[in-house]
Amino acid sequence: MLVRTGRSAYRLGCYNSQWIRRNSSYPVQRFAELASRPTSRHQIYQSLSTDPYVNLSIEHFLLENAPADSSILFLYINRPCVVIGRNQNPWLETDLRALHNDRQPNPDEHTHTQLDQDESAVFVRRRSGGGAVFHDEGNLNYSVISPRTSFTRDKHAEMVVRALHRAGAINTSVNERHDIVITPDEEMRKDPNEPPTRKISGSAFKLTRHRALHHGTCLLDSPNIHDLGRFLRSPARGFILAKGVESVRSPVGNVSRAMADTFFSMQGVMDNVIEEFVRLYGVHSDALLRARRARALEPEIFAGDSWVSGTVGEAQGEQEPAIGKGIAELRSLDWKYTQTPQFTFSTYPIEDDPRERPPLPSSLPSSTRAFLRVKHGAIIESDISVSSDESLASEQASRVHQVLNGQKLHEITCDRWIEMLQQGFAGTDGADEFIVEDLARYLGNMLGG
Repeated sequence: MLVRTGRSAYRLGCYNSQWIRRNSSYPVQRFAELASRPTSRHQIYQSLSTDPYVNLSIEHFLLENAPADSSILFLYINRPCVVIGRNQNPWLETDLRALHNDRQPNPDEHTHTQLDQDESAVFVRRRSGGGAVFHDEGNLNYSVISPRTSFTRDKHAEMVVRALHRAGAINTSVNERHDIVITPDEEMRKDPNEPPTRKISGSAFKLTRHRALHHGTCLLDSPNIHDLGRFLRSPARGFILAKGVESVRSPVGNVSRAMADTFFSMQGVMDNVIEEFVRLYGVHSDALLRARRARALEPEIFAGDSWVSGTVGEAQGEQEPAIGKGIAELRSLDWKYTQTPQFTFSTYPIEDDPRERPPLPSSLPSSTRAFLRVKHGAIIESDISVSSDESLASEQASRVHQVLNGQKLHEITCDRWIEMLQQGFAGTDGADEFIVEDLARYLGNMLGG
């Protein structure tokens, strides 16, 4: 059906008993409806939010609800945060002391307003696999959701590389691990400490029966590039044996480092990625035009017969129950911490983990032993003692375990460690209050208390 107004014609279609105009703008409240529309085969979104919980939940909604044959590009930039994989261990992959302290027995003690006012990096556990990464305002996150039948692990990384080449970063490529790396130029290679390549983008994947999600980072111009270890280097790494996925560590770099003499902008790279996506999937040119327009205006959604394009953000979390539920889940302490696969922390070699251990603080007796087995985030086994006498050490360990058993590790602050160890060691010989307090502070520092 055609409706003619002056010299312009618009084709109308019917969806859910509502008339939808071709190539028109819609209120952001209709995002979920349009994203789920059976004819929305191509979708392009850019987020106006820097909240990682919001962006990952919008992404998950698209994975779960968009048509099975659709191809979707979602671009977003997060506030400073450390994002770990679904099956990773935050005590192993991060320094929790450097991150926003959300580890409270009562979640109400930290409101979202307080979090917004806190400039500390936040900790996030995503729903996909892969390793730990750091996000900030200089890092572009790209997400492509496509039919599983046409998915390959390099396909969309190569798409991003083509976008980077157009921006002038011609020395970028995809390696055998599906990461995007940058090769140093001739001047940089004069430095004997310069590695052959630096990683600028890591990827993670989530596959469902019909759909494939590939999301990746792209370090364009991170102001924290030389300080990532502060967030990603756990003080407990030498003591933990984990069953989950461990990150593969690589030298990293900014794309901007290799483009000192070239005009370079985040928005320019985003535009290039959108254009490469449009070429790759044969998206209607109107979707590209609207994607550019949407970025420059207030949140707005555009749609044609077979495409949707626009900006999204906090409004979707407030208006769409499924997205709001996803945000709440990602923010929850149960999701962040109790989803951690079983692991052990031990200050001495054990059968399963015979590695030599880093030295303990000099303030602790050389006979000090500390062992924890943690399952679903809770302590299920412990062996903590300070006495050199085997019988007394066994008594100390037994009493301390009675106090620690079942405690959720993320809820134990330094003060709580002191309180519990003092209770456990009470009445035993060879454990004065100063030694107990030093041991408690040591464990708190190791485990983010």
